[in-house]
Amino acid sequence: MRKRRQSINRRAKRAAASFARLVRIMDTLRSRHGCPWDRKQTHHSLRPFLLEETYEALEAIDGRDWAALPGELGDVLLQCVFHAQLAAERGRFDAADAVDSIIAKLIRRHPHVFTPAGRPLGRRHARHKAIRTPAAVKEQWARIKAAESGGRGRTAKSKPKRVLTGVPRTLPALLRAHEIGTRVAGVGFDWARTDHVVDKIDEEVRELRGALAESPARASEELGDLLFAIANLARKLEIEPESALRQANDKFTRRFDAVEECFEREGRSVHDATLEEMSRKWEEVKKR
Repeated sequence: MRKRRQSINRRAKRAAASFARLVRIMDTLRSRHGCPWDRKQTHHSLRPFLLEETYEALEAIDGRDWAALPGELGDVLLQCVFHAQLAAERGRFDAADAVDSIIAKLIRRHPHVFTPAGRPLGRRHARHKAIRTPAAVKEQWARIKAAESGGRGRTAKSKPKRVLTGVPRTLPALLRAHEIGTRVAGVGFDWARTDHVVDKIDEEVRELRGALAESPARASEELGDLLFAIANLARKLEIEPESALRQANDKFTRRFDAVEECFEREGRSVHDATLEEMSRKWEEVKKR
């Protein structure tokens, strides 16, 4: 135990020094004698980079590319420090405020691990023993989050915060559907069993079939309901739907590339092939 604490302390000191250096470098880049490109950026102009770097980190995780992951996480961290630097220049907050914010949240949301002051409770504490499963942790997290949202910024005339308040509309639609399902499940609004979600998907498929004969708008609505149900099935199976779909995209891409290679070896192009020919090649590729 003592060796573990010593190791943690060494890593914490190293991380603190490295983070402080990154903050200083970012301040220099934004200074009068810094980089013209960095000086020109705003929160809005940096938005696509934050999204891009996040997806590159996810790609490294999905590909189990552990050698690349430190660099990708560093790119994400840079974006966080960059935004904090912009805010600090306007007197709004700084990087330390962002770190302090997540520290306070982690302590609040883990009352089975920490005291309100942030000291570990220990495995023998009653509160630690009471929360024994990941499901129990998620339920507690949802309750605490709802209580925090309900009490934040309330006045006599203000409306209470709703369960789905704060789910970003800018999330990818599939990920947003997953988050919506997670939020409402946290207050008990959920299917009792996974096979009930599968039944719901079957129902949505039947409704989509009927909508196809009605109108494009009706079909679009029913297709959305089907995708929403599928996102909730992923949640019940504890599968991150964006990751699952990325893997499916990669698999399809590999197989179709192989189909093209088959035609190229024959001196042909897929552009000149019939659907039946491509389908046969596809089945050959799948068998391989």
